[in-house]
Amino acid sequence: CHTKLSLPSFQSLNSRLNGSPPCYCCRALVPQSSATMHLPAHIGDYTDFYSSIHHATNVGIMFRGPENALMPNWKYIPVGYHGRASSVVVSGTPIRRPNGQTCPVDGEAPVFGPCRLMDFELEVAFFVGGPPTTLGEPVPIQKAQDRIFGMVLMNDWSALNTPDQDSNPGFRVCNVLDLTVTGEKPPSEHLKWEYVPLGPFLSKSLGTTISPWVVTLDALLPFAVDNMEQVPQPFPYLRHADKFNFDINLTIDIKPERSVSSTVSRTNYKYMYWTSKQQLAHHTITGCNLNPGDLMASGTISGPASDSFGSMLELSWRGTKPVPLADGSTRKFLQDGDEVVIKVKVKE
Repeated sequence: CHTKLSLPSFQSLNSRLNGSPPCYCCRALVPQSSATMHLPAHIGDYTDFYSSIHHATNVGIMFRGPENALMPNWKYIPVGYHGRASSVVVSGTPIRRPNGQTCPVDGEAPVFGPCRLMDFELEVAFFVGGPPTTLGEPVPIQKAQDRIFGMVLMNDWSALNTPDQDSNPGFRVCNVLDLTVTGEKPPSEHLKWEYVPLGPFLSKSLGTTISPWVVTLDALLPFAVDNMEQVPQPFPYLRHADKFNFDINLTIDIKPERSVSSTVSRTNYKYMYWTSKQQLAHHTITGCNLNPGDLMASGTISGPASDSFGSMLELSWRGTKPVPLADGSTRKFLQDGDEVVIKVKVKE
């Protein structure tokens, strides 16, 4: 079926039907504010990457120190993990603060209770299009673009925890890092809990929000910009010379319950180190098959400046720098009732 029908086509149809009661376009179209939005596709599989070099560097500095900010593999492969497709929800769906186990400190037993630190992660994701691929046949990077249908905004909610938020200056991150941090020195050997040995689980399955609108790749191509320089040069299966980063301005607002909204970050998709073509080519290099509707996310998008970070973990620098809001309050992480609004705009 066709996936595009331009506004002029709608207007032409309406003009031909004008005066013929009832107006079919008036019956078919409803105000956006009155519409009930749904997920734009049946999501069979969901993969989340970790492709922003500024985000990866920031997190690495916080938990390993500047000398080991990036793991040895980071500039060789688009790092990613398989997420939970069933908890991907459309924008506007309430997200509840989850319960879980808090990691032990100094050999103490873990405790169970609500997550104390909730975070957002600003991301952009793309839907896979086209017919299903065949198991065992990788998608070469030269054909990866044909499999990228369009993009959506994403908030990949993250649960974090702290052993003793009031007395301990560090905290435990229960997502891909999953470390206990104490004191001001970069950690070397720290307790790990849920993450070991298979990676993130409950901390990344509580909910992932996407926008109901898909912006097709055709609509984004006019805003393509140079790819970020990659040193060392990737393996041949990840190389492409054409521009496939995009100049997409992104903002994050926090609106406390019964209060005004505040913009806490302004960033841009062009800061991605690995492109979506490279993500897809790497994902399938083993012969992993794809289906239409599969969702692949960029990972948290952060820029080089402190006001362009894509998570509260970075904006508050692991909770040490409160972020001021317009109503006079501050945030280190999200509080109950907070609304997170992600906006996008491309230059004309």
